[in-house]
Amino acid sequence: MIITSCGNSITIAKRVAQKLNVAFSPLTISQFPDGDIYLKFNTPLKGKKVVIINSLQPHSDMSLFDVIWAAETAKDLGAKKVILVAPYLAYMRQDKRFHSGEAISSRIMAKHLNSCIDKIITIDPHLHRYKSLKDIFTVQSVCLTGNKIIGQYIKNNIKNPVIIGPDMESYQWAEVIANEVGCENTVLEKTRFSSRHVTSKLTKEVAITGKNVVIVDDIISTGQTMIEAAKKAKAAKAKSIIGIGVHGLFAENGLSKMKKAGFNQIITTNCIEHATNKIDITPLLVEELKKEK
Repeated sequence: MIITSCGNSITIAKRVAQKLNVAFSPLTISQFPDGDIYLKFNTPLKGKKVVIINSLQPHSDMSLFDVIWAAETAKDLGAKKVILVAPYLAYMRQDKRFHSGEAISSRIMAKHLNSCIDKIITIDPHLHRYKSLKDIFTVQSVCLTGNKIIGQYIKNNIKNPVIIGPDMESYQWAEVIANEVGCENTVLEKTRFSSRHVTSKLTKEVAITGKNVVIVDDIISTGQTMIEAAKKAKAAKAKSIIGIGVHGLFAENGLSKMKKAGFNQIITTNCIEHATNKIDITPLLVEELKKEK
């Protein structure tokens, strides 16, 4: 087995390689003077399993393009199997045609990956209208979840917590994590007027006053959904407000806006490398990849 990365998840890729006691071989990726991509493997691949560990953020468009180039090249060089480990899988939120004429990005992304990889492993993909990745992937797909390690982090680091999911889609994370921690949880029912204008209300009343409120979600994009939840927690006199996301995108100065909204801490897993990373998902990937050795 050879592990490589297109640049977005090098730290995780090196850790995984070390834990599995296999080679990490970095790719050479650059551009020709006219802007065309140049990509080169730096180790023989013939007959080997090649694992590309690369989140599709930041720069989701070029990240996807680099992965396709790397996977196609690995196959062409005689790799026995190409496995993509995408801790964050971009384009999943566009899972239907919301308005006439739109591209269904998730299906296009999956179509291109289906043509060049043999297996995909990802963590907490945005499955809303899809029941599973099998709805769009024809290759073997594995969905891992950060719920347990997030629950353990809360248990070990945050006293007297209550878990809030900022919208109905986050219920699956809020409930499972709360059960792991052994604390109460509730969710907010969200009314979205636009991508930036959202209001919400609690679906179940829980004791918040004096508690450390932990708002958990899979993706922190602009942070607006979490900010709405924080407003409810502040109004209920929470002792502190902590935001935890599996995938921290922080678009449109989302991190700065969350801090201004009163978050005491903002924490993410390292699915996407960011200064807020405090929860390491490497063990999940190591356990899964052990099956491929």
